[in-house]
Amino acid sequence: MKDWQYRLRGARTTLSAIAVFIVIFALYAAKHDGGFTGNVAQTAANKGVLLAFVAIGQCFVVLTAGIDLSVGAVFILADCLASTLVTGSPLAVAFGVVAVLVAGLACGLVNGLIVVYGRLQPIVATIATGAIYFGLALWVRPEPGGDIDSNLADAVTGQLPGGIPSSLVLLLAIILLVWVPFRRSVMGRAVYAVGSSEASAYMSGLPIRRAKLLAYGFAGLFSAVGGLMLSFITYSGEASATNASTYTLNSIAAVVIGGVSLFGGAGSAIGAVFGALIFRTINDLLFVFDLDPLWQPLFLGLVLLAAVSFGSLRLLRIRNRLELFGQ
Repeated sequence: MKDWQYRLRGARTTLSAIAVFIVIFALYAAKHDGGFTGNVAQTAANKGVLLAFVAIGQCFVVLTAGIDLSVGAVFILADCLASTLVTGSPLAVAFGVVAVLVAGLACGLVNGLIVVYGRLQPIVATIATGAIYFGLALWVRPEPGGDIDSNLADAVTGQLPGGIPSSLVLLLAIILLVWVPFRRSVMGRAVYAVGSSEASAYMSGLPIRRAKLLAYGFAGLFSAVGGLMLSFITYSGEASATNASTYTLNSIAAVVIGGVSLFGGAGSAIGAVFGALIFRTINDLLFVFDLDPLWQPLFLGLVLLAAVSFGSLRLLRIRNRLELFGQ
């Protein structure tokens, strides 16, 4: 098999997610009363990147064959912290942004330390830490409110010349600066190897502990970026339990729709991003087609079930589990 054929085969799930997104977004834009305008694209992008950032964080953990049920709580904690810290002078705003990102990274590293050195199951560990992080969010912001630097918020959530949404450009820049170098690094290969077979990765001398710590750290960091974006969009913060649980579950849905294997070792953050955009666009499609809100959760559940089932069909066709990772 030639090199380009191998790369194309490995990227087929991501390419499929991109194709599906293009189709359903074109359908959404065609059905929308306003058509495909800059304002429609800006609104869709701002909603989509919130889930996209959380989905990227979830993707890192899922690639190790783990799962992080605290990403929604970290997302809300970052939102509450931002509504308190990202205001005032330019220096204070910069300090606030850094503080929020460091807090998210710290939350992720705590999860990683518990999973790696405490040897607890990721589901159990992150349920517990998620409750703690949400408690901290309530302590920081017991009532909705706060303030955000409007200049920075408008710059991040507005439009660039040509009607290009700034939030999409920020998302693309972060993927290029973080995901692409990570995927090509030794630690990136270690994360994939851990998800494929942790025992084999250990026997190969790969730094499996550091790889897991890095994956959980990135999960917290990207969830915090999403929380910052939420603050920039709403100009305030709120410790919402509903949003915390919704974004946690939707992030899992997004990585599955984007072709990331829940068994670990296969998929990409780019696929997770388009999975998030697909999931958000499906919500918008239900709105523009005026589907009864009572039926929307059922429809979304069927979409998720179909995505999970489609991904699992590969396991029924293979005779050797190594074929799953020989993309």
